[in-house]
Amino acid sequence: MRKRLFFREPCAFTPDSPGRLLSVALGATLYSPATRPRLADDVLKQAARGVVSMVLCLEDSIDDADVGPGEENLVRQITALDALPDADPPLLFIRVRVPEQIPDLVRRLGPAVRLLSGFVLPKFTEERGIPFLEALATTEAESGRRLFAMPVLESPELLYRESRVETLEGISRAIDKYRDRVLALRLGVTDFCSSYGLRRGPDMTAYDVQIVASVIADVVNMLGRADGTGFTVTGPVWEYFRVQERMFKPLLRQSPFLEVQAAELREKLIEHAMDGLLREISLDHANGLLGKTCIHPSHVLPVHALSVVSHEEFTDAQDILRPERGGGGVLRSAYTNKMNEVKPHRAWAERTLLRAEVFGVANQDIGFVELLAAGLPA
Repeated sequence: MRKRLFFREPCAFTPDSPGRLLSVALGATLYSPATRPRLADDVLKQAARGVVSMVLCLEDSIDDADVGPGEENLVRQITALDALPDADPPLLFIRVRVPEQIPDLVRRLGPAVRLLSGFVLPKFTEERGIPFLEALATTEAESGRRLFAMPVLESPELLYRESRVETLEGISRAIDKYRDRVLALRLGVTDFCSSYGLRRGPDMTAYDVQIVASVIADVVNMLGRADGTGFTVTGPVWEYFRVQERMFKPLLRQSPFLEVQAAELREKLIEHAMDGLLREISLDHANGLLGKTCIHPSHVLPVHALSVVSHEEFTDAQDILRPERGGGGVLRSAYTNKMNEVKPHRAWAERTLLRAEVFGVANQDIGFVELLAAGLPA
């Protein structure tokens, strides 16, 4: 099946892989409340379904009164995972509320900290974020475990026009100081919307909400540049999850991937309100974002399927980066449908080949629907 789908298969990676690779490999990062009683089982179940990164949340997803019990459950569940000899969990991150939780949780985890890839830092600004990053750096040195930070950009200061540039400049100073420890920046679009009493519907994307789109544009503008100073910025959360896997199963019992089957599957995707998610993922990519925050397992496969590099993209990127093209120039695409301008398209080509390394390259006749259907349970 993999040979049928992929011109170049995805590479293998581990939590110890280089940060630059892991920042792209995050893919659909699935959030889960840390209070779930069968959290260890949930983590393994999602790993088996293709989830490669998870955030175990002690912040907004749980009640204030549940923080203590949530911490206890989190430590107990990760310790139980560590005791399983064949466990292969996703990249695991903990979303904390205050800096003091970072050293405390690492101490309580003991040897099980080896399963932890880092921490998600909420409502990040320079003033609030520096204590988190200092706590992370100190804890990393004391534990001997490499730990990454994923700041969440979601504060009102970032949203409001009169304070946005100053806030972004402060964030830039903070994360540049700890560049080697910052894996990716995450966008808290739900918090942005809440400041104005807004909520996008299932037929709209974050980019249709102009005040949110303006923040995304400025974050990418100042923090996501491709000149070596930028960071990976991940796509915003998609809130709707009416799609259930069972609706696909009758199609998957038919002969594999006939043209009519793919057409029927596409109709069902649109019918069951996934169209908004698919459009938003495409717009994420067009606006320089990689990966996506997810709150439901049904979102994972679409994010990953749309992250696979098409054969056409791969061919263009390779042509642009050929050593003999170092001097620049313009060439016709091998698909004869566009121009490839070597110098302006170089950064795009480099990012595309890195994504191809992580998510693979589809065969010439393979599209999103075939990739999605191949990953669904039969």
